[in-house]
Amino acid sequence: MFQMNIYKSCQMRIQSLLTAGRLAGLLVLLHLALSNYSYAQTRGQEKNYVTIDPGDKETDIIRKAATVVPSPRQFRWQQLELTAFLHFGINTFTNREWGDGKEDISRFNPSRLDAGQWVRVLKAAGFKQVIVTAKHHDGFCLWPSKYTEHSIKNTPYMHGKGDVVKAVADACKAQGVGFGVYLSPWDRNSLFYGDSAKYNTHFMHQLTELLSNYGKVDEVWFDGANGEGPNGKKQVYNFDAWYALIRRLQPGAVIAIMGPDVRWVGTESGYGRETEWSVIPADRNMLAKIAAGSQQDIAFAPVGDKTAEDLGSREKIRNASALVWYPAETDVSIRPGWFYHPEEDRKVKTPDKLMDIYFNSVGRNGVLLLNVPPDTNGLISQSDVRSLQEWKVKFDRTFSVDYAKGAVKKIISPFIIELDLKRTATFNVLCLQENIRSGQRVEQFTAEYWDGHDWKKLATGTTIGYKRLLKFDAVTTGKIRLNIGSSRLTPELTAIGAYRLAE
Repeated sequence: MFQMNIYKSCQMRIQSLLTAGRLAGLLVLLHLALSNYSYAQTRGQEKNYVTIDPGDKETDIIRKAATVVPSPRQFRWQQLELTAFLHFGINTFTNREWGDGKEDISRFNPSRLDAGQWVRVLKAAGFKQVIVTAKHHDGFCLWPSKYTEHSIKNTPYMHGKGDVVKAVADACKAQGVGFGVYLSPWDRNSLFYGDSAKYNTHFMHQLTELLSNYGKVDEVWFDGANGEGPNGKKQVYNFDAWYALIRRLQPGAVIAIMGPDVRWVGTESGYGRETEWSVIPADRNMLAKIAAGSQQDIAFAPVGDKTAEDLGSREKIRNASALVWYPAETDVSIRPGWFYHPEEDRKVKTPDKLMDIYFNSVGRNGVLLLNVPPDTNGLISQSDVRSLQEWKVKFDRTFSVDYAKGAVKKIISPFIIELDLKRTATFNVLCLQENIRSGQRVEQFTAEYWDGHDWKKLATGTTIGYKRLLKFDAVTTGKIRLNIGSSRLTPELTAIGAYRLAE
């Protein structure tokens, strides 16, 4: 992929227009340059949220939306692209998806558990971070928690001396892979559940154990499951207190998906939106809690529907009282279920399916969270391993050669970029990336190729964000052109890449 700075090119273009005496074009570019100069004065003050003033016009709101940027922890997370879930627990041995907290935990006894194998398999497939289900809805803890008897300490596994959370954390550290924990807010075993004050204290105790005893934690994952307690009452979760604890004990950890850093994309299919905005409406109360500019934010209780098809268009942000950077995580399991079930060994997603999921999650401005559940032996099964290995081969063959690498760029305007590949190449994949550290801006674009006589359309799209991948029928050409039809402030692209999808 080639690198470029459109603002600098704008200055060069102004000089060329002066030389050519093209006054109209000069005025357009001067307007763009002045807009960018005004924005540049705020550099160094970027935040992942902004408030909308009552007197702001639509142009003011669009400009503000274009300058909202990810926090450092959000940017680190976005660059991972591939993260993995490890659903493992008592459900693995009862062959269930959701336990009721009344399971006979003596059944938990994996004979060959090897967390190192889990991490090796996932790292070899390209995953940069893994999240283990430290406790699912059944309340069974994969670490020897002091605050419940429903834990690994009371199982035959390693004579009660085992600690799966530690095994995964150690394997991640040894292999240079990020480590995260899932702790279910819903607990179907705890007698405290439904007594909100007591259970929130209990939950804080368990969360403290996970955040204090296993080294660096890179992601903490909560879902919104909330059932009835044994007292017949529905538990009220104290998310604010939980978030504050995470910020204090693991300040670098991303909190997802019931959290302030990352939201759920809205489906467990692995497919994100065609138009995925990372900047979406928020309310002022939410922003008062976030205080993300200080990087000591408390967080917020998620508000509104974050699963709708359109979250951040001009229509959606026009009447917002505030805007926040709140990117999407796209989760899916490699199997029909989330826990291992032997009858699903022949239903593992194929390498082609995994590639399609990658294009429609990471390639739609998201991060993919792929679940790969270990089996009753305590290993990732060979059916899953084979699919991941074959997918990685296909992935590497697809993205190993970038036909746009070394291309000569020609900036026709801040909104039209031409690439001379310096040779004829055949490709059917285009990769576009924005500089999200300056904001997400592109609203519509068209990619074209030169057929020897004229420019022909390759593909069209709306948002780009961190990464946009487009597939099309293969073309053979020596030139590519990108037309950005609509953008919030001047677009800042970091890369355009051209690839050929492996057979």
